[in-house]
Amino acid sequence: MRIMGLDFGSKTVGVAVSDPLLVTAQGVETIFRKSPAKLRQTLARITQLAAEYEAEKIVLGYPKNMNNTQGERCEKTKEFGQMLEQRTGLEVILWDERLTTAAAGQVLIDCGVRRENRKEYVDKIAACLILQGYLDSLH
Repeated sequence: MRIMGLDFGSKTVGVAVSDPLLVTAQGVETIFRKSPAKLRQTLARITQLAAEYEAEKIVLGYPKNMNNTQGERCEKTKEFGQMLEQRTGLEVILWDERLTTAAAGQVLIDCGVRRENRKEYVDKIAACLILQGYLDSLH
């Protein structure tokens, strides 16, 4: 069994998967979206990756505000989660993702990744952090 983690953004979707023992999360890729309104290709790629890695559920980062309220991004994320469930047939779990992008950026800084190259990796690492948080909660 594997679990897929996603960091859903307006321009990109970071993708991570767990190991079969559900202990660690590894980054897979960053899906670059052509338009915030067009999701068909993004959903198709996620469906393809879920099948390839034999994912049994999806953990989707849920972007609550720092004061625990839900804004416009939360609504878009819920809608995306419903589309994912319909498209993949997998359970989608919304997981609080506050500060994961900032933490991912710090990981890249600590690893010495140049500023102009960080954008390429930050969403994939944020997906890892979202998924790892979920995996840690299971144990």
